[in-house]
Amino acid sequence: MYRLSAFMLIVFLPMLGTAQNKKYVSSMEKNLKMMDTCQSIASYQQVANAFERICSAEKKEWLPPYYVALCNTFMATMSAGDKIDEYCDIADRYAARGDSLNPNNSELCALHALICSSRISVNPMLRGAKFGGKSGEYSAKAMQLDSTNPRPYLLQGQGKFYTPPQFGGGKDKAQPTIAKAVKKYEAFKPASTIAPNWGRERAKMLLEECNKK
Repeated sequence: MYRLSAFMLIVFLPMLGTAQNKKYVSSMEKNLKMMDTCQSIASYQQVANAFERICSAEKKEWLPPYYVALCNTFMATMSAGDKIDEYCDIADRYAARGDSLNPNNSELCALHALICSSRISVNPMLRGAKFGGKSGEYSAKAMQLDSTNPRPYLLQGQGKFYTPPQFGGGKDKAQPTIAKAVKKYEAFKPASTIAPNWGRERAKMLLEECNKK
């Protein structure tokens, strides 16, 4: 009887794990498809809530908290005033959770860079140097960890694009970095169907703006 029970555990536990993994991936794919269609704070909040539920069920996976943080960062970019910091604070918490599960990850470093740059818009004159510097540090680390990741190049170029020329930014300064980001997007292949793969269209749009005379 003991041998039979042990045999059943050996046979069925891997099958159970595979079924659970398929359910996780399927749920993630569903929410990512919804995320691709988001155009409002309300729609991003709905997707963020869905990823939060996956976080509760899949406590060892770093991608669910990553996407909760990303949704909140996108909501921050669509907000104004104190709401920006509120969304960024939530994003920081979930990004830190991702760090604890997958330290020294290029995608998470790029996410931190995006969060920092989002905080600048609360008060560009007062926050530009502080959070722009932090964003640049995170982008540089993301590049160091994975030079094939196009997102830190996009974020670095985007930072230069929106920095006034008198402070060392502008289209001319941004163009080489954004062009490099576009080239890296062309070669980039995500690790899986649920791995980060955002920013491609944004990079193309910024490059078009940079190339305008």
